[in-house]
Amino acid sequence: MSASVPFYRKHQRSYDRGYRYQLAGRYSAGTSGGTRTRGLDWLSQPGLDPLPKRTKPSYLAVDRENQIIGYVVPMFRTSQEFAEGYSDHTRLRDTAAYMERCDRFTSGLEMERSEQIARKEAMRESAQRISFNKTLYEHDEHFKRMNEDSLLHVPEFIIKPRSHTVWEKQCVRLHCTVSGWPDPRVVWYKNNVAIDPLAKASKYKIESKYSVHSLEINSCDFEDTAQYRVSAMNVKGEVSAFASIVVKRFKGEVDTFLPAPRRSGVKDGPVSEYGITFQTHIVDNFGVSFGREGETLSLGCTVIIYPALHRYQPEVQWYRDGVLLSPSKWNHMHWSGDRATLTLTHLNKEDEGLYTLRVTTKSGYKTYSAYVFVRDADAEVEGAPGAPLDVCCLDANKDYIIVSWKQPAVDGGNSILGYFVDRCEVGTTHWIQCNDTPIKFARFPVTGLVEGRSYIFRVRAVNKSGISRPSRVSEPVAAMDPADRARMRGTSAPWTGQIIVTEEEPAEGIVPGRPRELQVTEATKNYLVLSWKPPGEKGLEGVMYYVEKCVSGTDSWQRVNTEIPVRSPRFALFDLAEGKSYCFRVRCCNAAGVGEPSDPTEATTVGDKLDTPSAPSKVVPTRNTDTSVVVSWEASHDAKELVGYYIEASIVGSNTWEPCNNKPVNVTRFICHGLTTGEKYVFRVRAVNAAGLSQFSPESEPVEVKAAIASPAPPYGISVLECVRDSMVLAWKQPAFIGGADITGYFVDYREVVDGVEGKWHEANIKAISERAYRVTDLKENRKYQFQVRAANIAGVGIPSLPSDTFLCEEWTIAVPGPPHDLELREVRGDSMVLLWKAPVYQGRDPVNGFYVDMKEAEAPEEAWRGVNTKATGNTFIKVKNLKEQESYVFRVRAQNQAGVGKSSDISEPVQAVTKPGTKEISVDVDDDGVISLNFECANMTPDSKFVWSKNYEDVDESASRLTVETKGNKSKATFNSPGEEDTGIYSCLVTHTDGDSSSYTISPEEMKRLLEISRDHKFPTIPLKSGLAVEMLEKGKVRFWLQAEQISPNAKVDYVFNDNVVTQGEKYKMNIDKNTGVVEMTMESLMPEDEGTFTFQMKDGKATNQSSLVLIGDVFKDLQKESEFQRKEWFRKQGPHFIEYLGYEVTPECCVVLKCKVGNIKKETSALWYKDGREIKADEKLGFTEGVLKLEIAQISKKDAGVYETVLKDDRGKDTSKLNLTDQRFKDLMNEVFNYIANSSTPLKITSTDQGIRLYTFVSYYNDLLPVTWHYKDSPIAFSERLKSGVVGDQLWLQISEPTEKDMGKYAIEFNINDGKGGLRRTVELSGQAYEDALAEFKRLKADAIAEKNRARVAGGLPDVVTIQEGKALNLTCNISGEPLPQVTWLKNDKELTSNEHCILRFESGKFASFTITAVSTVDTGKYSILVKNKYGTERAEFTVSVFIPEDVAPCKK
Repeated sequence: MSASVPFYRKHQRSYDRGYRYQLAGRYSAGTSGGTRTRGLDWLSQPGLDPLPKRTKPSYLAVDRENQIIGYVVPMFRTSQEFAEGYSDHTRLRDTAAYMERCDRFTSGLEMERSEQIARKEAMRESAQRISFNKTLYEHDEHFKRMNEDSLLHVPEFIIKPRSHTVWEKQCVRLHCTVSGWPDPRVVWYKNNVAIDPLAKASKYKIESKYSVHSLEINSCDFEDTAQYRVSAMNVKGEVSAFASIVVKRFKGEVDTFLPAPRRSGVKDGPVSEYGITFQTHIVDNFGVSFGREGETLSLGCTVIIYPALHRYQPEVQWYRDGVLLSPSKWNHMHWSGDRATLTLTHLNKEDEGLYTLRVTTKSGYKTYSAYVFVRDADAEVEGAPGAPLDVCCLDANKDYIIVSWKQPAVDGGNSILGYFVDRCEVGTTHWIQCNDTPIKFARFPVTGLVEGRSYIFRVRAVNKSGISRPSRVSEPVAAMDPADRARMRGTSAPWTGQIIVTEEEPAEGIVPGRPRELQVTEATKNYLVLSWKPPGEKGLEGVMYYVEKCVSGTDSWQRVNTEIPVRSPRFALFDLAEGKSYCFRVRCCNAAGVGEPSDPTEATTVGDKLDTPSAPSKVVPTRNTDTSVVVSWEASHDAKELVGYYIEASIVGSNTWEPCNNKPVNVTRFICHGLTTGEKYVFRVRAVNAAGLSQFSPESEPVEVKAAIASPAPPYGISVLECVRDSMVLAWKQPAFIGGADITGYFVDYREVVDGVEGKWHEANIKAISERAYRVTDLKENRKYQFQVRAANIAGVGIPSLPSDTFLCEEWTIAVPGPPHDLELREVRGDSMVLLWKAPVYQGRDPVNGFYVDMKEAEAPEEAWRGVNTKATGNTFIKVKNLKEQESYVFRVRAQNQAGVGKSSDISEPVQAVTKPGTKEISVDVDDDGVISLNFECANMTPDSKFVWSKNYEDVDESASRLTVETKGNKSKATFNSPGEEDTGIYSCLVTHTDGDSSSYTISPEEMKRLLEISRDHKFPTIPLKSGLAVEMLEKGKVRFWLQAEQISPNAKVDYVFNDNVVTQGEKYKMNIDKNTGVVEMTMESLMPEDEGTFTFQMKDGKATNQSSLVLIGDVFKDLQKESEFQRKEWFRKQGPHFIEYLGYEVTPECCVVLKCKVGNIKKETSALWYKDGREIKADEKLGFTEGVLKLEIAQISKKDAGVYETVLKDDRGKDTSKLNLTDQRFKDLMNEVFNYIANSSTPLKITSTDQGIRLYTFVSYYNDLLPVTWHYKDSPIAFSERLKSGVVGDQLWLQISEPTEKDMGKYAIEFNINDGKGGLRRTVELSGQAYEDALAEFKRLKADAIAEKNRARVAGGLPDVVTIQEGKALNLTCNISGEPLPQVTWLKNDKELTSNEHCILRFESGKFASFTITAVSTVDTGKYSILVKNKYGTERAEFTVSVFIPEDVAPCKK
């Protein structure tokens, strides 16, 4: 084996410290005695052995059987040992001469330096030796690979991975060495599922170096307990090796050979770690929760740990039905430091159960539990059943996988016909249905799988309505035969927990024996499963199995698996005839042959061996809470493989059954939640196993859903209210829990205490007492006593309270009163509450004449007590106001008499000032009959709740009361029989069996007076009016009298009265009543003089009456009559074309004046005529008539447009006229409005420069010659001159300052003088400073440019663009020249200067005329000519083209 191990692998470091500890005594390591020079000599001597003659070093770790189990890394010894054994230079130091020299150097520094040099030399030699040997090895391997015979070979495990047992949170590493060519590909598997290190980088780390492969698992937990396989594969084949990892935690019994984990704490009591005891409280709990499949649900609790240590991390765990949950894609867990949250990301029925939060600290643990119910999602097909649940794989091999599931609770109203099983290969999304027909049995073997591949499964239920939704998928499982894995033997290693596993070498040439213990483990009508044990012989080579069958009663055996024998000792048979009996036997086989058959099984009839369970019985429901019921039943008899029970509930009379649980429970008692309070339910139960669901149990007796009744808790707070010689008055507080029913009474016991020794208890009362105060008699003076109290209700008598303090029975003689007692808090709100108490039993020397109330915050110190009232109150109640919301308070009461203030009462229970949701107040109401009542509604009623009314917090005796109380449902009404002043006071209502629901209403004398007035109005009602009688004009001059009532009924009646005479419907009077709006009206065609007088409407509606009058006499009547007549005329005018709005004008932003009027009742034949000063306006003056508006636009208004304008509308129905006077002042007003638009449109004054000076200007949208404008300089009007001028250019108004000087600097303004009474508009600009300097500079520049432009050289006219001339002709061109000084003239031809000669004569005469003459042109004169004039102000160029042509009659001659 060592010959096949590469050299460099012999120096590989060991991967597990356990190997070194176990086998350190067997490791051998060679050393080299050669020097560096000798190592170099080996290279120069061919044919010599490259290794020295000494023993060959070995770096392999072996066990007792000389099996290689790992590697060893040579470790350096101490410096002295190293110096003695690793170099020749070191040996020289052993000589006497060297020792003498060492004695001379006593410096420790020199010795250390020498040792370092020696170490470096030895390491260098070792590295060179390893490098050299590695080169030799690689050379040798190269030639091996070149050898055709040894080029390829299958992978081989030189060292296989070892099994380990480790503690939780530890790390573990598996490693192996593999050889093979080509280099094999290595894959690690966990339970036959390939490990992906990239998916869980923090969990797994895989390395491969020099054919050494390792898998490292960090922070092991329980899920890492598995069988791990490493597979090496190349083109020659594949081999595998196996190792197991077992992860243990400190829990339960620990193997004796393992080290005991460190435990904190002591056997009993809280645990202290470093002197700290942790207190854990779980608050803000989650309650019973309901969800639906597919939804997301979060459960959370707030965890308070005291003391709070920085960074202290408790152990937070979540359990479902007692099983620890781990984070997964279904469960997300979060701990924020003070809150634990579990999120169920996608609810399925598998998630239903009892969830428990467990918080563990060093001092113990706390838990909290609540149930989560998961309902079925809505079916995709109406009437389809619910989805199956808990799909898992019971058995797996290469031939089949048995899938099991649980039946759903909901069948959709029709019985389930069976189930379909689907499979999906891991890594794909393609689902394949495994069975063609539905199967009823909740287990099914899936075949047709590919060996070695992993699958997931799901199940669907089917009934005659359709198929359910699929279940949650199962966990992945590989189709692999367990017999394919090597048989392993394991022994426990030392404390490291390592398991050493080896394989037996198979024995060749031996036929295996008989299989053992063959039996039928599962039988249904669809399939049958056989199982057996392998033959007893060990070490057999490749054992496989043949299965044979025969019909019972015959001896004809048939082989079932004829083609391929199976390797697993389990086998599933299909296609057996249902109802027939079969026997089975199994044979072993291997390469040596087929062995003898096993003993046959008993005859087995094909059919379902598992029957459905019998129905449960004796279903008993019991009250639990106001929304839940406890259901118990008797288990099914002789039920096999029972999965659990389903419970259903139905409201009595509804005949509709709903499941209480959607996941089977395996107990016979279950709490059904989510029921409706006050309803009566019946329950039934059925059992379930793999064969199906049982029949329903008989229905239970009906039970009403409300809180169960129990005996009350013990009273508490026993105190003494009075003491005389032979009796004592005791008081106590009501129990916090009354058991769900009213307390019917209390029982008091007492016992004597003598010298600290308690005597026997004696009954103080035989008959229950209803008050929380009782006088215990027949006591002995100056004796000490203890007391206890028990409360009773209809459920029985509760347990007694704790014994009270020891009280001395002696007569009280103090002058001040005793303590008040029985403090009670009602009407708790966010800023107030009412405190009630009872007067002290012991009055003192004088009667009690008042009480003082003290209060403080519940957590405040004793010094925080403060008085609520500064003056003693004579009542036994008080309303405490101005409280801080959300704060808790406690109270105490002290009584006073003439002698002083007595002892305070016991402190009340803390009460938080908060207004509870749904809190309502008492309301007062007066009905239609005038009956006054107080009404109170409670939203938190329970079936046992009652309304208790009181006046001034004393219960009302209805028989002798002035109140009548009526209660219906959650509403109560207290009606006053004969309300009066004696009924004033504070009325309150308390609802029993609630969380203190109560309210009060104060009826003061003023409030009672107000209520009596309302009552009187209701008894003798009047019809309320929104508005009294009024008059208005209608069209055509009609007069309408009307009023409006708040509300009237259809039976209301009205009398119309004029001057005490009733008028009726007729030609003159028209009456109408609108019952919906309450409007009563009467109309008259017109008013005549005889209609002057008083009009009255008298109304009656049932008992209610009312009237309203209107007086029309004198001037009021005359004005109304004139208005009526005018409206009548207007109506007739509007029958033809008429003016709706008479003629007017408006000025547009563009300063146009538009005359317009609005007309109505027009048609196509209607004509509109415009007149000015009596003359008709022509049509070309923009006469417009569209959309009922008639317009006349005056674009640029001037004085000539003043006058009287008139518009006439007429057609065959009549005509109408409208005039507008625009003369004198009206015209001035119009022009002022135009001027105002112009002024407002002006832009700010700006400064610009010209070649003459500086110009100030503004623009307006439109300029009118009549616009009055004034320019100002330094707020004074400007006197214009030749140097200062103003003007208008288009819409620009400007002021020109010619030849400006510094005197012209200052403020300039332009003012628009508008006589509209509002003053003019002024625009200003400051011509000074930089603005003046810039303008002046620009003026000078422009002036200079103007001069230059005026005097620069110019060519003015006379020259054409193109001259076409016949050859031989004379050409004479003349142009004008200007410029000062006189320009210089230059003529050019084709950009070359011309000079005057006989052929081309150039002249410049009188300084104005330049002439160009060619005496006789020829073709050579053709070209581009130009004249260039130039002086100091500029240059200008004029161009022309001369084209010379030859006549056609001359041209041939020349040719």
